[in-house]
Amino acid sequence: MPLHLQKLCVGAESFEDMEDWIAQTLDQRRRAGLPVEQIHTTRMMPSRAAEIVEGGSLYWVIKGTMLARQQILELRAVTGQDGIQRCAIVLEPRMVRVTPWPRRAFQGWRYLAHDDAPGDLGAGGDAGDLPQHLLLELRELGLL
Repeated sequence: MPLHLQKLCVGAESFEDMEDWIAQTLDQRRRAGLPVEQIHTTRMMPSRAAEIVEGGSLYWVIKGTMLARQQILELRAVTGQDGIQRCAIVLEPRMVRVTPWPRRAFQGWRYLAHDDAPGDLGAGGDAGDLPQHLLLELRELGLL
């Protein structure tokens, strides 16, 4: 079973905000002649990196609720302009909606076991097209 990461998404108000930001970032990289890939840089390299790159995803917590995931393609060790070693998480640019799960704030990233990860929405005629606030209410009522 793959191991996942969870991370707070700072600055986005919704799933759609995050999608728009990804599209803008990829377009900027394309216009600048850089490789067109989505990279999220974080301070620490996961010690369990091998388990993560074998099918793991980064689950995004947006405004206190885990709402989306992106497949992790690679974990790269990089050195910042300040000389500090960091981890570049290379992500599949496509975001997948997941069953909303409330999450408390935390710093950095956290491991997320596969069996503890929320399921994907939008497949098989489920509630994936409902607005974010309704999905959260359904989850709180135990209906999702």
